[in-house]
Amino acid sequence: MATVADVDHHDGVASTALLTDQYELTMLAAALADGSAHRACTFEVFARRLPHGRRYGVVAGTGRLLEALANFRFGEKELAIVAGFLDDRTLDWLRAYRFTGEIDGYAEGELYFPGSPILSVRGSFAECVVLETLILSILNHDSAIASAAARMVSAAAGRRMIEMGSRRAHELAAPSASRAAYLAGFDATSNLEAVRTYGVPGAGTSAHAFTLLHSGADGAHEAAAFRSQVQTLGVGTTLLVDTFDITRGVANAIEVAGTELGGVRIDSGDLGVLARQVRVQLDELGATKTRIVVSGDLDEYSIAALHGDPVDVYGVGTALVTGSGAPTAGMVFKLVEVDGLPVAKRSSHKESRGGAKKAVRLARDTGTVVEEIVYLATGPEPASGEFQSRPLSVPLVRDGKALDGLPTLAESRALVSRGLVSLPWEGLKLSDGDPAIPTTFLS
Repeated sequence: MATVADVDHHDGVASTALLTDQYELTMLAAALADGSAHRACTFEVFARRLPHGRRYGVVAGTGRLLEALANFRFGEKELAIVAGFLDDRTLDWLRAYRFTGEIDGYAEGELYFPGSPILSVRGSFAECVVLETLILSILNHDSAIASAAARMVSAAAGRRMIEMGSRRAHELAAPSASRAAYLAGFDATSNLEAVRTYGVPGAGTSAHAFTLLHSGADGAHEAAAFRSQVQTLGVGTTLLVDTFDITRGVANAIEVAGTELGGVRIDSGDLGVLARQVRVQLDELGATKTRIVVSGDLDEYSIAALHGDPVDVYGVGTALVTGSGAPTAGMVFKLVEVDGLPVAKRSSHKESRGGAKKAVRLARDTGTVVEEIVYLATGPEPASGEFQSRPLSVPLVRDGKALDGLPTLAESRALVSRGLVSLPWEGLKLSDGDPAIPTTFLS
């Protein structure tokens, strides 16, 4: 059985060609056999609807997708996996495969709504169809995490956010989740691979195990654990104070570190009640600048519920890396044009709209967005009337290569922030409701 270590490497990077579904290659084989493989096609990525209760989505993963596209190559080890069900003609085609088409799409960090043409992939049927799973797996995962993270950031209302969900995710997906969370406005991650690969700021101090380590036959020695941590990491560290009795833990923390202690963390119990209690105690001890960090099964709803409590930092894990109830963005990859002719799927509840499309977003002079208009790419840009109009699709790939000057992670992060500010106030509600703005489709 082949493993990740067995795949071919190209320029030192593992091939992404087998991050796909078998039916893409069986379709390829049939299209090569009947001569339709080389017909000019356009595929689009869109979400028919937002997850239940959501009013907007955040496009994330585009940067990772473009890197993966560059490494979509079939070497001999990849071909050995598919040789059992493909003919020689198809194997030869895959051996020489390089995507040579074009991709346009919403910039990473852009908001999207039901029907938004998030990505448009143009080329021959053969070279586009084999990319379906790669495209969807990256965009669906990262956009789900970023969309959940953006809701949490809005609920936190400017307070510091730390992503700490690695232990609740697949080990190889965890860094991508960290990246998506950072893009959506989180401040740091506990995942060191995300620090290395994507430059996300790192954060982390200690767990309950470190406190318990300093136990002996004569009992627990919480103060000794705190003293060791402070001596090693400095008084700016954050001490975990709820291993035993939280009131005693706070007293020990300040006794050991002094009133300049950076922070205390609460990881269990009624976080609002405990945060208020700890704030009073810290202030009475003179540690008025010591921050309160809370963690423990937080999501956007519990974060919002803590809005009036003296919390300075939120640490979020499980809910974040699982999309807070929506682990996929529900995006699909559909053929919409063949040789310039619109084609559409008519299946019940799974309809698509034919023709390659573009979109603009209309906004008031104040910057508040009011509508998204999707129109045929061959037609004129729709009139904006009294509103300001902004095109949403940008060139991403030409002649099979990612363009220079695409947004950095920091720039995409800023785009999310601007997008959230531009929504009508009701678009930021956590309650069920319609999308923040309507999408109009022009035929």
